[in-house]
Amino acid sequence: MAVDLKDVTDVATEPGKLPATMAAWVIRQDREGEPRDAFQIEEIEVPEPGALEVVVRVMAAGVNYNNVWAAMGKPVSVFRYHPEEDHHIGGSDASGIVWKTGPGVTKWQPGDEVIIHCNQASYEDPEVHGLDPLAAPSQKIWGYETSWGSFAQFTKVQAQQLIHKPKNLTWEEAASYALTYFTAYRMLIDRCNIQAGERVLIWGAAGGLGVFATQLCRLAGALSCGDRTGHAGMMRKGGESPDEEKERFKAMRGFGKAVREILGDDPNIVFEHVGQATFPTSVFVVKPFGKVVICAGTTGYNLDFDVRYLWMRQKQIIGSHFANAWECTKANELIASGEIRPVLWRVMGFDGVAEAHQLMKENKHLGKIAILVGAPEAGLGKTEEGPGAIHAEVGA
Repeated sequence: MAVDLKDVTDVATEPGKLPATMAAWVIRQDREGEPRDAFQIEEIEVPEPGALEVVVRVMAAGVNYNNVWAAMGKPVSVFRYHPEEDHHIGGSDASGIVWKTGPGVTKWQPGDEVIIHCNQASYEDPEVHGLDPLAAPSQKIWGYETSWGSFAQFTKVQAQQLIHKPKNLTWEEAASYALTYFTAYRMLIDRCNIQAGERVLIWGAAGGLGVFATQLCRLAGALSCGDRTGHAGMMRKGGESPDEEKERFKAMRGFGKAVREILGDDPNIVFEHVGQATFPTSVFVVKPFGKVVICAGTTGYNLDFDVRYLWMRQKQIIGSHFANAWECTKANELIASGEIRPVLWRVMGFDGVAEAHQLMKENKHLGKIAILVGAPEAGLGKTEEGPGAIHAEVGA
């Protein structure tokens, strides 16, 4: 059914009552492929909240690479994660207004302004109540491994995903940071227990994760660097010949020396998310007894490195995946206080969802993209003075 995109900022019902249908950008399994083709706007029934669930009117949404993968159906189709749904509504970052609460929800009321963290897990899993929700067998990332994400007028989430929206941010600024920032927070603050005076090498320091890792290091009193200009030869491509590996190792040693000159010593922590291309260098350059913390493998997830530098120098490899609700809440306090600031490149209208993901797929974006959904224009939603987002291109 045709949807009038001019109407997406209008909702015919008041908070507490849901309309029958909504506009949503939908991926279906039979059209997985290029994002420009996979994403199609459709009219979808608005879901009712179940027990301990909330339906939120989306005011703005953030764009992440996970739904580029969802569009392409790679490395596996997202329909494998939610086979009960024949459609996928992506989007793992959002700001919005609580519109309707399900049975058992007591903390949140219709009209509350919120952001949404993207971790979901069953309340029945014991890991949720003593270990960590990230350890639960039911754990999924909302808007990627589940449907009902933020690229729609309404989204359905668990009540525990809601966090008060910082009043010093606009709708689009508040929708731009949760997935990447909360991931970086857990990596450095909890998984690595970063200390004042420590030295940190950040891969992609100007990227979506790196801009927050850099700010967290500064706030913790740690030194950080992230420049790899002139050292491209150290990158692992896979399948190098002995002579090529010899040259790569030489470039890697040169990079380690450059990092040491910038930081004054070898790094105590390497902040990893690049994977195959950089991981051998990460293990090599980190200080003995140091930590390589990794949350992704954007250049490849099959890692090949000289393990002697790991065991003989007693280094640690630490895996990290998003963050739990407590970490998200504590991290968000630093946004509300202005001590950490989101970094936003571009704001697009609701009609730009497919285009935004195509830009990411083709690596033509220059920073974080936010999508206006319920907000009719950029700059709305800020109700208190305070530092907002930094608007900049990557590296600017």
